[in-house]
Amino acid sequence: VQLQASGGGLVQPGGSLRLSCAVSGSISTINSMAWYRQAPGKQRELVAKIFSGGSTNYADSVKGRFTISRDNAKNTVYLQMSGLKPEDTAVYYCNVYSSQSMRYYWGQGTLVTVSS
Repeated sequence: VQLQASGGGLVQPGGSLRLSCAVSGSISTINSMAWYRQAPGKQRELVAKIFSGGSTNYADSVKGRFTISRDNAKNTVYLQMSGLKPEDTAVYYCNVYSSQSMRYYWGQGTLVTVSS
């Protein structure tokens, strides 16, 4: 199972970015899909999670600015980020959980830098 994240980059404060993470390989049941981030010197933290039924969770720091969505047919999860702030600068990782294998899988990370 491989997770390929893309869409990171350099953006000015107030700008927007859309992250994508495509899941490939032998995985038939994906329950939750999520985005985590890790800023320099800080622990990895949950940004947003979406469950198979469509319900979502967000970190308080991103509520109202970020939107997580998923395309089950493409096994892809997205993170639309707007109103970006310098404190959103981090490496963003995608994560999925499969009840079939009872495992979490991680992508390689994509760097988001918010700076003027």
